[in-house]
Amino acid sequence: MAPALVDYTAAEKELYEFDDLKIGVKGLVDAGVTHIPRKNGADRVEIPVIDLEGFNENDDRRVKMVNAMRYACATWGFFQIVNHGVPVAVMEEMVESIRRFHEQPQEAKMEWYSRDFSRTVNYYSSGDIKGRAQPVPAEWKDTLSCRAADDQWDFNALPELCRHEMKEYMKNMIDLQEKLSELMSEALGLSKNHLSSTGYLKSIKLSGHYYPACPEPDLTLGTIKHSDPSLLTLVLQDKSNGLQVLHNDQWVDVPKVDGAFVANIGDFMQLLSNDKFMSVEHRVLATPLGRPRISAVSFFLPSAKDRTKPCGPIKELLSDSSPPIYRITSYEEFMKHYRVVGQIGGRALPHFKL
Repeated sequence: MAPALVDYTAAEKELYEFDDLKIGVKGLVDAGVTHIPRKNGADRVEIPVIDLEGFNENDDRRVKMVNAMRYACATWGFFQIVNHGVPVAVMEEMVESIRRFHEQPQEAKMEWYSRDFSRTVNYYSSGDIKGRAQPVPAEWKDTLSCRAADDQWDFNALPELCRHEMKEYMKNMIDLQEKLSELMSEALGLSKNHLSSTGYLKSIKLSGHYYPACPEPDLTLGTIKHSDPSLLTLVLQDKSNGLQVLHNDQWVDVPKVDGAFVANIGDFMQLLSNDKFMSVEHRVLATPLGRPRISAVSFFLPSAKDRTKPCGPIKELLSDSSPPIYRITSYEEFMKHYRVVGQIGGRALPHFKL
């Protein structure tokens, strides 16, 4: 399904007028919209599931986890995680806190509405529309995005309505990321602490997405096709489906598994792994009329001090039979190019190939 493209001049004008209202997509739904603005104009195959039960035991279970991680990252780039140790209450409260924020009266959200992405907290709609190099169909979602300044969190800067829940959730996400980075390191044949020691997974950005029911879901997407620029992304879904991953040139549904997280490899991890791990394109379908879809997405990125550091494929993974595929770059340089092509559905990685 591809979003309908129309006259960009008229569509962009309508999109910017919508953004200036600062009401979000939910505001349109609350106003009784019956058609979407012009801006928003598989086979049953299941992604791998990795069971972390027995993570701290040096037995066959750990070996199976590493093998499962290697397969998932090399062939899918996506996987679900169960028995991860994150309390169900923390997960449920995080989803409900996102719901509370987005469903509060519009005037209460206005103070957070901004496209200045240097801020700690942003509430906005349809992604980074003004940072894209060329017009694309906008997305049927509203987002509450939180990030640290120089990797130091000021939790008091978060909206009070969801501050406690976000703080607890992020602590658990950092713990889960550390478990997964161990397994990914071992899956690459490295020491278990290799990836964590680089500092490339030290920073976290948290986005709380709210996908209101769409009156014309066949004419737009909740999130357009893209790959993530991160190293690792962790997704908590509510009970709604809609996430799809591109596998073998077909869109595959990522079903909701109770108590599970969805994880995916980002572009920069593919670069560091010299294509041993794959970052794949994915999207979110617009939600048909009914209950809104909610997700919490944690992006793990290099720490602020490491974003300008020269880096390339991990040297321990290189040999005469496995030469480097990518040139030396930095995360900062990579992101500059990603903002040009990645946010409009293109791939950034080919630009850095030797």
